[in-house]
Amino acid sequence: MDLLQDLLPEGSLVPRTVYEAKQVICPLGLEVEKIHACKNDCILYRGEEYENLDKCPICGLDRFKRKRDGGYGDECDGDNRKGGPKKVFWYFPIIPRLKRSFANKKESRLLRWHKEEHREDDGLIRHPADSIQWHNIDSRNKDFAADPRNIRLCLSTDGMNPFMNNSIHSTWPIVLTIFNLPPWLCNKRKYIMLSGLIPGPDQPGNDIDTYLRPLLEDLKILWSEGVEVWDEYKREYFTLRALLFCTVTDTPAGRNLSGQSKRQCAGCLHCLDETESRYISN
Repeated sequence: MDLLQDLLPEGSLVPRTVYEAKQVICPLGLEVEKIHACKNDCILYRGEEYENLDKCPICGLDRFKRKRDGGYGDECDGDNRKGGPKKVFWYFPIIPRLKRSFANKKESRLLRWHKEEHREDDGLIRHPADSIQWHNIDSRNKDFAADPRNIRLCLSTDGMNPFMNNSIHSTWPIVLTIFNLPPWLCNKRKYIMLSGLIPGPDQPGNDIDTYLRPLLEDLKILWSEGVEVWDEYKREYFTLRALLFCTVTDTPAGRNLSGQSKRQCAGCLHCLDETESRYISN
């Protein structure tokens, strides 16, 4: 930050420290929740049931690392045994970010593009709104379809390795895309929302649902109750609702999201538990 100040003209209002920069950004609704997690992906230490626990009730693994400051062992009691958490899940709440989108007049107009703009209706699929799935949702949920501002989200996730010198590390970002937008904007970096970051080094596998719970709780609120949001384009308050329209993943990540596994003879994402399968010898 000091280097940036030296490059800018005298009197620049750019913050001089990271702390000052955070004071500017946080009021905009860019907060993040750092949630302690079991190293074996059993639970998140949140809510009344798990928030104050020091051990995982499922596998018995300690929540915190041990401090390495002077050679004491298991006989030491209290907080002196606690270092940092063994695993931390980063969750970026989506409701404040959706509110912020509607607070901008241009963005608010784009979020109703799929219905209010003049699109060609010739039976071809040029946008998710032309799909059979979209029309089926509209026909079954007429109150949801009545307001074009209601959001339809697509979830994507997969493992990535942020460290070039470690080939086995696997960090999983959870990404949301807004399908209300024009097709040329849906997958632009500006409109893609990172909703969660599952740390490595091991992939969560079928236990990924542990890390999806905060997101699912927000989605349940957006679907059943909705939240009051200011629409800058219409200059009015309205009740915003949202649903998870689809997921886009490769096959292994898709199996993890659905909880299906080839090892359990249930690898087909369409047949699910009714999959007919058999092992081939050798």
